[in-house]
Amino acid sequence: MNRRIHFVVPGSLEQRTGGYLYDAHMVAGLRERGWSVTVHGLDGTFPIADEVSRRSLASALESICDGATVVLDGLAMGGLPDPLSHHRDRLRLVGLVHHPLADETGLTGREQARLEKLERVALSAVDGVVTTSLFTLRRLEEFGVPVDRMRSVIPGTESPASWPGMRGVEPTSAPLPQEPVLLCVGTMIPRKGQDVLIEALAELASHPWQCVCVGSLDRDPEFSLRVRDLLAKHGLQGRVRLTGELAGEQLLHWYRTASLFVLPSHYEGYGMALTEALQHGLPVVSTTGGAIPHTVPAGTGILVPPGDSGALAAAIRSLLTDPVGRAACAAEARAHAATLPDWSTQVDAFGRAVLELSGARSDEETS
Repeated sequence: MNRRIHFVVPGSLEQRTGGYLYDAHMVAGLRERGWSVTVHGLDGTFPIADEVSRRSLASALESICDGATVVLDGLAMGGLPDPLSHHRDRLRLVGLVHHPLADETGLTGREQARLEKLERVALSAVDGVVTTSLFTLRRLEEFGVPVDRMRSVIPGTESPASWPGMRGVEPTSAPLPQEPVLLCVGTMIPRKGQDVLIEALAELASHPWQCVCVGSLDRDPEFSLRVRDLLAKHGLQGRVRLTGELAGEQLLHWYRTASLFVLPSHYEGYGMALTEALQHGLPVVSTTGGAIPHTVPAGTGILVPPGDSGALAAAIRSLLTDPVGRAACAAEARAHAATLPDWSTQVDAFGRAVLELSGARSDEETS
């Protein structure tokens, strides 16, 4: 059986954010199952679309044959409803929404209102929507998307059997840190709240710790500069390391050596880095923003209100100074991680969702 789909994303699929990693897993997994998947990387700016991005999406859709199934990452489609409406009658369009564009932190009120209006139109132009969490599915109900036109397929994880062999195994000859290591993994953008983390760490300056922040420093240079300025203001440059993007053994090194995982996001549509932390048996300090309480179950750490640096500092202090509590959270994290589906299971679920939402029969070949 030959199943063919087109996958539309902004820019390169190789980008290391949760959304792109999800997309890349699905593309690779479907190809391994014999699907023909053509990836269309768009030019231009997103989610605030410019003329280049509008032309790029229009050109990509025009190049696809009638009747084809097209999966559009929400970052690509949400701000550009017109090309979708133009092709909706000849293509089977399925949106893939990680979280509504208007929920991004750092937008002006006018930008939020404009994006929400555009995304409502875009969502009405597609045959169905896959969301990466039940939280986002419920959120899209508020946008008027009927429940029967949506499916939720959460991200997968690496095999739960893999984490015990990774914990405590040092991949390099570097000595283990003498102080507890706080690990934060997330692109440096306002929504991830690294500025709030620095303010919280300033309150904990008298405690022993090191902090490693992993994630791109280039997506919002102005915000990255603000974080660096805060580090200088509080004299924390020598205690907080900004590594930029890391992958493979370099990233695993910090998961293996960390004592706590901290993600001070204002909002998450799911939070893949949080499940990675649980997978590695790390206690979590995060917030109640968006889907996080659904991703981080009770007993695995402490959740505080978004944007509250004082509460964040208190939560970090509580676990830093309580090794018994940290151990209990770590045990709960491992237990929860063992219940999470792997990527193979979720690729199968994603494929079924696309077929159902696009109206394609299981024995149908599309071009």
